[in-house]
Amino acid sequence: MGWKAFVLSGALTLGLAGGAVDAAAETLRLEPASMTEWKAVYGRVEARDSVPARARLGGTIIALNVTEGDTVKAGDVLALVKDDKIDFQIAATNAQLSGLQASLANAQSELTRGEQLLKSGVTTTQRLDQLRTQVDVIANQIGATEAQRAVIEEQAKEGQVLAPVDGKVLTVPVTRGAVALAGETIATVGGGGFFLRLAIPERHAATLKQGAAIEIDGVDGTSATEGRLAKIYPEIDNGRVIADVEVADLPTAFVNARVLVRLPVGSHEALLVPQAAIVNRFGVDYVSVIADGVTSERAVVIGQTVSDKGKDMVEILTGLAAGEEVQLP
Repeated sequence: MGWKAFVLSGALTLGLAGGAVDAAAETLRLEPASMTEWKAVYGRVEARDSVPARARLGGTIIALNVTEGDTVKAGDVLALVKDDKIDFQIAATNAQLSGLQASLANAQSELTRGEQLLKSGVTTTQRLDQLRTQVDVIANQIGATEAQRAVIEEQAKEGQVLAPVDGKVLTVPVTRGAVALAGETIATVGGGGFFLRLAIPERHAATLKQGAAIEIDGVDGTSATEGRLAKIYPEIDNGRVIADVEVADLPTAFVNARVLVRLPVGSHEALLVPQAAIVNRFGVDYVSVIADGVTSERAVVIGQTVSDKGKDMVEILTGLAAGEEVQLP
C-alpha cells in the first residue's frame, strides 16, 4: 500500500471514530412521531349540479343564443323553439272572438230595443229575459275564448328555453334550424359551484374522514394547494368510493380536467430528524449520534421529507432508534 493510501485511510478512521461531545452543540432526542400516509389519485373538476335546459314544446329551433363555455344566469333565454301551428291557432281564436263580439253587439242592441218596446207595452217580459240571457251567453263565450287564446299564447312563450340555474354552459347538443321534441335537452348548464370528484379504491374507504385536509398538486399549474373532503358517497361504484373535495378558487376553464390529489389514508410512527443534521458522503447519508458522551457518525436510510412547525424534517427508515440523541449542526 502506498503512503498516500495509508494517509487517506488514517484520515477516514479518525473522522469516523468519533470524538468528545461539543458542549455548545445542540442535540435532539429522538421520539416517535405520527406521520400521515398519503394516497395519490386523480380528481376531476366537475360542476356540483349539472342541469339540462329542456324544450317545453316541440318545434323548430329558430334561435340559439349560447355555446359551450358561456356563463349564464337563471332565467336567461338560451334558445327559441317555434311551432308554426300555434300562430294558426291564435289567428283562429282571434277570428272566433271577432264573430262573438259582433254577436254580442247585436244582442245588446236587441236587448236595448226590447227594453224600449216593453215600456211601450209592445213586447213581453219573457221576451226581454230571453234577450238578456242571450247577451250573458255570448259574453261568457267571449270570456272562454279569450282564456283559450291566453293558453295558446302561453304555449308560444314556452318556446323560450330558459337557463335553469346560474352557471356555465357545458354542452349544446343541437343546432339552429334543427327540430326539437318536447322535453329534449337543448343545453346542459353546470351550476352550484365547482369541485373535485375523486374515485378512490374501496380498500381505503374505512380510512376516509369527511372534513379531512386534501393536498392538490398545482390545480392551475402553480404550487400545491389544499382542499377539504366535503362529501363521501355511500355507494361504491365499480370498486371505487366516490368523494367530493372543495377547493378555494378552483379553476373552471376546463370542466372534467384531471388533477393529481393526495389524500390521507392512514398513519404510522416514524423518527424525524432535521434535514440539516444529515450529511451525505459518496452517496451515503450520515447522522451524528451521541452515545456515552462520544459523538460518532452513523449511516442511515432516509425516507420522505415533511414540514414540521416550519422546519424541514426527514424520516429515518433505518439506522437510528427511539431514545437516541442526535447532534444538530
